[in-house]
Amino acid sequence: MSAFFDPARAYHRHGAFAAPATTRPELWRLVAGLAAIEAIFALAIQGFDALLEEVAPRLAQAVFEGTSPAGLTLQLVSYGFLGLATAFVVEKLHDRPARSLIGPRGQGAAMLTRAFLGAMAFYMVVQFMPPWGDFAAIEEVRPAATWLLMLPLALGALLVQTASEELLYRGYLQQQIAARFAHPAVWMVVPNLIFASVHWNEGSGWADNWQYVIWAFCFGLACSDLTARAGSLGPAIGLHLANNAYAFLFFGEVGGLDSGLSLLLFPATPEMPDMGEGGPILTLTLLMELAVLALAWLSARLAIRR
Repeated sequence: MSAFFDPARAYHRHGAFAAPATTRPELWRLVAGLAAIEAIFALAIQGFDALLEEVAPRLAQAVFEGTSPAGLTLQLVSYGFLGLATAFVVEKLHDRPARSLIGPRGQGAAMLTRAFLGAMAFYMVVQFMPPWGDFAAIEEVRPAATWLLMLPLALGALLVQTASEELLYRGYLQQQIAARFAHPAVWMVVPNLIFASVHWNEGSGWADNWQYVIWAFCFGLACSDLTARAGSLGPAIGLHLANNAYAFLFFGEVGGLDSGLSLLLFPATPEMPDMGEGGPILTLTLLMELAVLALAWLSARLAIRR
């Protein structure tokens, strides 16, 4: 295996990235910290939702469903509570600055931008160039001028969401686990098992859930790999931002969840019957989605190569 991939060589910058976590590396701190972050985030979201319900019930429903520009923007921005909770726990429980979650100064923003542009360019090629693009079924196109005016705000909201998740999973968890376990199989796999598990949706079918969890785990591995190669959280945020921008800003379903910022709206997809535990998991669609993810990761990796 080392003839094709040498972790020590590929990830030689990761040691410096994880070094700040060695100040307070105890596992009990990590478990307590993760529990505290989740609790703070849950309480903050509950308070945020309750306040919206009190002052603007219609907006609260739009935030929950993500069906309007304002609703989806606020939904994405609310993930900032997760980033703030992570920063608070790192400083109070692990006695290190929250800034240490990102990596060396002066590199994160540039690598974020390069990874974002590299992955985004790939996504645009996949969608808009033949034979992939199929726009015959478009039911509604939002006014381009309004969409463009909203674009900076939408990207800013997506940056809050994606950066907050990366601070927790590829920042806090990956660093703290690496401070105790040197092998990449541990500090790459464990955080992303946790990341994948939160993508399980009790309202979805068994097979759909497993497919989404598998995809999320592989996506997390791609972000962990970029972080380890660069020694910075910037590229992982860039890939995550490109993925979510592609998912939220270009395509949605008419009246569908999280369609509030989409430019192109397709008819709602009929809900498929839940086949229970007998439904197939490893399908051609899942394999194609994983292939697209792999190529987006490669595009981001090439964009940050130095």
